[in-house]
Amino acid sequence: MSDIIGFDKEYLQWIKDISTRFKQSQIKAACRVNSELLKFYWSLGKDICIREKENGYGKGFFKQLSIDLSRELPEIKAFSVSNLYYIKAFYELFPDDKIFPQVVGKLDQIIFGIPWGHSRCIIDKCKGNPEKALFFVKETLENNWSRAVLLNFLDTDLYERKGKAISNFCRVLPEVQSDLAQEMTKDPYSFDFLSLREKYDEKDMKNALMGNVQKLLMELGRGFAFVGREYRLVVGTTEQFIDMLFYNITNHCYVVVEVKARAFEPGDMGQLGTYVSAVDGILKGKDDNSTVGLLICKNKDNVLAQYAVNSMKTPIGISEYELSSIVPEDYKRTMPTIEEIEDTLKNNEY
Repeated sequence: MSDIIGFDKEYLQWIKDISTRFKQSQIKAACRVNSELLKFYWSLGKDICIREKENGYGKGFFKQLSIDLSRELPEIKAFSVSNLYYIKAFYELFPDDKIFPQVVGKLDQIIFGIPWGHSRCIIDKCKGNPEKALFFVKETLENNWSRAVLLNFLDTDLYERKGKAISNFCRVLPEVQSDLAQEMTKDPYSFDFLSLREKYDEKDMKNALMGNVQKLLMELGRGFAFVGREYRLVVGTTEQFIDMLFYNITNHCYVVVEVKARAFEPGDMGQLGTYVSAVDGILKGKDDNSTVGLLICKNKDNVLAQYAVNSMKTPIGISEYELSSIVPEDYKRTMPTIEEIEDTLKNNEY
């Protein structure tokens, strides 16, 4: 009887393995189909550009082309006038791989690697800027972004902000880790998802960030895992509390984040540098890279900030944050509190 049960378990596992392999083959097949479709769109876009240039077609060309292609291929729904314009724009954005020496021979994996709906979003937001478009294609592939997430980052100037923090990473970290650490910074960070009154302090800011930790992680970028807020470290005979401690899986390092709801001050470097060194000494494992410190402040003098990070031996970056959705003070006072809402609900219970 036991042999039969053992056989049954093995059989059920085999069935699961077959199911997994089949689903993986479906995904691979879908990726190949998507890649071939985008290759076709790219080549069609090239044809359209060449014919337009050689023959001087007018505005009616796309309408006629849509009619003719739809007649020849009635089962295909991809030849609407609007999609043909996107197909042309797709080729114009990536006219050939010579523009991007770093992706020669990798067009299949990069430019043709994301869904067409994602590509259309990038075309809309990156017209005339192929470097920016390529940046978002790569980010989509690396982070497996949905179209909604991609649109969110296209609207937050991620390309302009990525890797722009003032830091000393290139001086105090090995080259590879330095590049990775700089890549994970932004300047400014966008905290537009926070609703704060006009006169907010650091406590308000940190409470709001922790209330939106999922959105905060999305803004911080790829690979961030939240370790803790007001993270307690026993250093010698003292207790120290880090505003926020993260671990970056991509860079294999702890990231100490301090938030200041005011302008940067040089004295902030001493506090942050101490925390970074303490995390290195207490938490960092033998396989971890050096801990990185990041100060996020309301604003900064860039020259002063650069001198400040240059004076540090620990890897530190300084970025600003921006808020565009501040709740006016008067409006804040007129809003009911949670307790008032709960009392109202209780009074209305039957």
